[in-house]
Amino acid sequence: MTIKRHNPGPVLCRAVEHGGLVYVAGTTADNRAAPCKTQTEEILKKIDAALAAAGTDKSKLLWAQVWMTDIREKEQMDAAWKAWVDPENKPVRACVESRLATPETRVEIMVTAAK
Repeated sequence: MTIKRHNPGPVLCRAVEHGGLVYVAGTTADNRAAPCKTQTEEILKKIDAALAAAGTDKSKLLWAQVWMTDIREKEQMDAAWKAWVDPENKPVRACVESRLATPETRVEIMVTAAK
């Protein structure tokens, strides 16, 4: 099987395709001064773009993992998530509290989708 790498950078690729699946790297917001909900909305737009570049979309999500610096902000993240996720095709999802790369980063999301 072939492996296709999308938007490679110095450390990672934004997405990788293999075996009919698209793996989108952990994604964070550029506007780290924004509150949790706004950061989540920005992240989800970036995920949409990465999925589209790989020829798929959020209706084909299989799995999502969410890391948050403060789990008490989960309601804010969930509000953005619920407004974005395809209600007929929700993926499995985990959400955990974790220290992220910078103190200002409130949320990081990684997803896998079918092609």
